[in-house]
Amino acid sequence: MKKKPPVDYGILLVVMILVAIGVVMVFSASAATAEYMYNDPYYFLKRQLVWAILGFFAMVFTMNVDYLWFKRWAGAFLVISIVLLVLVLIPGIGVERYNATRWIGVGNFTVQPSEIAKYALIIYLAKYFDKHPEYAKSLKKGVIPVLGLAGVFFGLIMLQPNFSTAGIIFIVSVVMLFVAGAKLSYMGILLGTGLGVAVLVISSFKYVRERVLTFLNPWQDIQKSGYQIVQSLYALGSGGLFGVGLGNSRQKLMYLPMPHNDFIFSIIGEELGLVGTVTILLMFLYIILRGLRVAAKAPDMFGCLLATGITSLIGIQAFINVAVVTSSMPPTGVSLPFISYGGTSTLIMMAGVGILLNISRHANLDRS
Repeated sequence: MKKKPPVDYGILLVVMILVAIGVVMVFSASAATAEYMYNDPYYFLKRQLVWAILGFFAMVFTMNVDYLWFKRWAGAFLVISIVLLVLVLIPGIGVERYNATRWIGVGNFTVQPSEIAKYALIIYLAKYFDKHPEYAKSLKKGVIPVLGLAGVFFGLIMLQPNFSTAGIIFIVSVVMLFVAGAKLSYMGILLGTGLGVAVLVISSFKYVRERVLTFLNPWQDIQKSGYQIVQSLYALGSGGLFGVGLGNSRQKLMYLPMPHNDFIFSIIGEELGLVGTVTILLMFLYIILRGLRVAAKAPDMFGCLLATGITSLIGIQAFINVAVVTSSMPPTGVSLPFISYGGTSTLIMMAGVGILLNISRHANLDRS
């Protein structure tokens, strides 16, 4: 039996390091909150550890399943993800948290359909342009269908509401269209459309408009709308070069709301300092560069676009999360890949990395 080529061990190693850092930092950031809310400082740690283990097995599974298998089921994945996005909006099925309905709950188990939708759309677009590569250069057969499909996902996710995830899906779709070979003039149309949609969303949704105003001046109302951003900046600023030490954050002690979720990067900055945050950023940069290398060396168009979509999703999501906690863009509910607390996100993201690793197994890489 012919031995399988090795995967890109660099990506595998860095992802596992990030997941391990995530488990440690989730515990460090959440212990006080968990003790207060559930009388159990290990409450979030235990759940994150379970999801990390499940994510590891999911990654191993997708790493060893030929990525072309996903091509055969691309249509089914797309339909299932749309159905789940519709179900989450139905009262009694969707679970509401923090003034948003983004989860489907079965007992204590919840699933976030938008996380599944990200990969379903990536797989489908990769198949679409692999089957019809010439469509990327066509406005009618390439740009408009992609814009329409991304628009369906955008609209369903905005109803939750979840502007950040909807925006990420749109951006990743545009990146894949560009890599597939779309004309620069068409990219200009997409950019204009995206800006127009952003303006429309900001003017139509009060919570989005308030976040933009908070971004422009978070110090204007530090007790209400600007509170979380200001506390995040306090955490990052107090960390200095080397941080105050692992476990010694002050902002996690009921100052920074839910510090183990979207703002976990702030706690990393406070406890591990600039050195810790830069190290995290360099690891994400490494994954992006290696992922794009896998995409460039993929044996077919489907593998190239699939690797591009997965890599860009990780990179864009990490960029937005860090930009938010540093007050470089309006606040959004985007988790930091592999590190933030969250079951569906951790599981699906690690499964996506498994697909990327499987493509690397077939790519024409220099493995010396």
